[in-house]
Amino acid sequence: MLLLARGRQVSMNGLIDGLWGAGVPRAGVGTVRTYISRLRGRLASDAGRGELIESIGDGYLVPQGAAVLDLDQFEESLSKARTACQCQATTRARSVLGDALGLWRGTALAGIPGPYAESRRVRLAELRVVAMEEKLAMDIAIGRHGEAIAELRELLAEHPFREGLSELLMLALYRSGRQAEALAVFNAVRQQLGAELGIDPGLGLREMHQRVLQADDRLMDVAV
Repeated sequence: MLLLARGRQVSMNGLIDGLWGAGVPRAGVGTVRTYISRLRGRLASDAGRGELIESIGDGYLVPQGAAVLDLDQFEESLSKARTACQCQATTRARSVLGDALGLWRGTALAGIPGPYAESRRVRLAELRVVAMEEKLAMDIAIGRHGEAIAELRELLAEHPFREGLSELLMLALYRSGRQAEALAVFNAVRQQLGAELGIDPGLGLREMHQRVLQADDRLMDVAV
């Protein structure tokens, strides 16, 4: 919690709520103070650097820059990749984003209990899926559509209602000369959305369907 606060103070109440939520033990404050004491011992800073965990008001903080997180590296690389993509340097953007995604080692904050960790896991999982979707879009844009198909199918099995993934899969299949399969993806999504959610596909997916039907030449454009 202190590391992810990125240099901001986390109050005692915030720590207690994040650790236990509604199930706060009777000695919650004392337990947090014990945890902090143990952490200070385990994370003893180098000579002359002072305490890594500082007491500030009714709470604690880890000073900005006192620790480097893989999450910080990921978010910085994600920002660089998006900037490169906006500058039409798609191949470079894809390389940077691929390296960023390589920092992940399974589920974020795996095994850490408490409502704070659970809420962060949800947010970080969403961030990862968004980045994966952007990377796959770049793969297709630079002509790696054949390689993207299997990964898109796997990701769609986990997130069947993310229409952007279905749209990308349709594009990858079409670029691979598999127009009928691309159209079948749309029909399958339309049926699933109707049966389970009672809605129709969104505008982006419908437009991709029309472009595949019409064999739009622009679908084959390759970026650099």
